[in-house]
Amino acid sequence: MEVPAVSLPVVQLAAGASPSPSPSGSTAPAVPSIQDAQESATNAASWVEQNWSTWLAMGLQVLLVLVVAITLRAVVRRAITKLIDRMTRTAQAADGSALSGLLVNVERRRQRAAAIGSVLRSVASFLILGTAALMVLSTFRINLAPLLASAGVAGVAIGFGARNLVTDFLSGVFMILEDQYGVGDTIDAGVASGEVIEVGLRVTKLRGDSGEIWYVRNGEVKRIGNLSQGWATAGVDVTVKASEDLDKVKATLDEVAEKMSKEEPWNELLWSPVEVLGLDSVLIDSMVVRLSARTMPGKSVTVERELRWRVKRAFDAASIRIVGGATAVEDQESPDPSAAVAAPSVYSNAASPQAEAAAPITSQRSVPK
Repeated sequence: MEVPAVSLPVVQLAAGASPSPSPSGSTAPAVPSIQDAQESATNAASWVEQNWSTWLAMGLQVLLVLVVAITLRAVVRRAITKLIDRMTRTAQAADGSALSGLLVNVERRRQRAAAIGSVLRSVASFLILGTAALMVLSTFRINLAPLLASAGVAGVAIGFGARNLVTDFLSGVFMILEDQYGVGDTIDAGVASGEVIEVGLRVTKLRGDSGEIWYVRNGEVKRIGNLSQGWATAGVDVTVKASEDLDKVKATLDEVAEKMSKEEPWNELLWSPVEVLGLDSVLIDSMVVRLSARTMPGKSVTVERELRWRVKRAFDAASIRIVGGATAVEDQESPDPSAAVAAPSVYSNAASPQAEAAAPITSQRSVPK
């Protein structure tokens, strides 16, 4: 076994020899003896022996907290993912009818599920890891009251400073959870309207009718009109003369509606038969007949245009005249405006009444003296 090297002054001190004074005459500092070193080592060993159990308990407690937190976080995140997948599969399985299959498209369902899953996973991770961090700090006997107070004050300050951001985020979360609209829907958000191309927790992107892209903050949306959920209504008003035969008008419109409902692609766009609701208004010289039908969401304008086209052609074939509006009047023969105009030959005679009336200055005729 190796013997540790001992310095010469220590050996001399152990032998009882007094240390020699330094050449400058000053006294050198006292060097601890071997007994002092052994006593210090013994004290340190006894302190470690007395506290090692506490250290081990604290380390095991911290390790247990971290293991439980990580395991719980993984389990919760996996459960959330499975829940979102199950909701998506359930919605797909429920799409048995044509109506339910067209309410929510695949991209909308995917983005909504991804957004909800992301929010739930983030909230779960924050709560679990935050609680674990506080438990670890409390294990080391750290007073958490000042820390929690400071965090509360900082949270209040951040909440006041970024209240718009918090409002946008919370509005986006509830909008996604309630499925108010999604990708592919045509909505009227008040501040802008158009087709939804992206749904976020803070901002929703809309493409307007002219191709422009609107970035709408979710916190600014006070009301939403979704034109793509459920079904749309196509309404057409046909104004005819008051003297037309109503039975003939109704028979012609019924024929147009029945023929249109059997042809593609209108048989898919029409979700109910085209109904002749009857006279919407009757005036002295005209009457308005209203047609209505339920259509696929967002296709009401297309159906209305096609229906007007077919009605016009059918009325022309049946000699039913469509007038220009609710206050249309019979065409009356107006007099020829050129009848009151004299022939050009009249103006060639300077003495004619027409020529004298058209002359800007009437010449004074000389009176004979």
